[in-house]
Amino acid sequence: MSVQKKKSLILDVVAMIVLVILDQITKYLAVLHLKDKPAFNIINGVLELNYLENKGAAFGMLQNQKIFFVFVATIILGVIAYILYKTPDTKKYTIMHILLTLIAAGAIGNMIDRIRLDYVVDFIYFVLINFPIFNVADIYVTIATVILIFVLLFYYKESDLGFISFKQKKYREIK
Repeated sequence: MSVQKKKSLILDVVAMIVLVILDQITKYLAVLHLKDKPAFNIINGVLELNYLENKGAAFGMLQNQKIFFVFVATIILGVIAYILYKTPDTKKYTIMHILLTLIAAGAIGNMIDRIRLDYVVDFIYFVLINFPIFNVADIYVTIATVILIFVLLFYYKESDLGFISFKQKKYREIK
C-alpha cells in the first residue's frame, strides 16, 4: 500500500470520527434540552426540534429490529471499508471517498445509539411537509447516498469502477 493510500484512508477514518462525534453531540444535546419537553419551533410551521426515540427505521418501519439494523449496518460498513481500500489514489475518486465517509459516519452514529440505547435519538422535524423526524446521522446518509447515486450514474464510467469487482483476476497459463 502506497504512502498516499495510507494517508487517504487515515483521513477517511479521522473524518468519520469527527462526523460521528458531531452526530453524538447533537443527540446528547437533544436528550438534554428536548426530552420530555414540547417541540421547539425554529421556523414556525416549517421546522422544529422535537425529541423522538426511534426503535425502527424511517417512517417507523421495522420497529424493535435492533439485531437486524446492527447486522445491516455492519455489512454496509464492511462494503464501504472494502471500496475505500480498493479505490485508486487519484483526485477523480475524492468525491467517492467523501460520500462513502459520510454514509459510514451516519451508519456508525445510528448504530452507536441502537447498541447503547436500543433506539435512535431523532429530533429534527420538517412540519411543513410532515417529514419523519430525523437526526444528523440521517442527514449524512441521505444526502451522501443521493449524491452518490448521481455520481455513479453521471460522473463515473463503468470502467472507472472496475476496482470494486469481487471477481478474482484470472491469469493466463504459461506454456
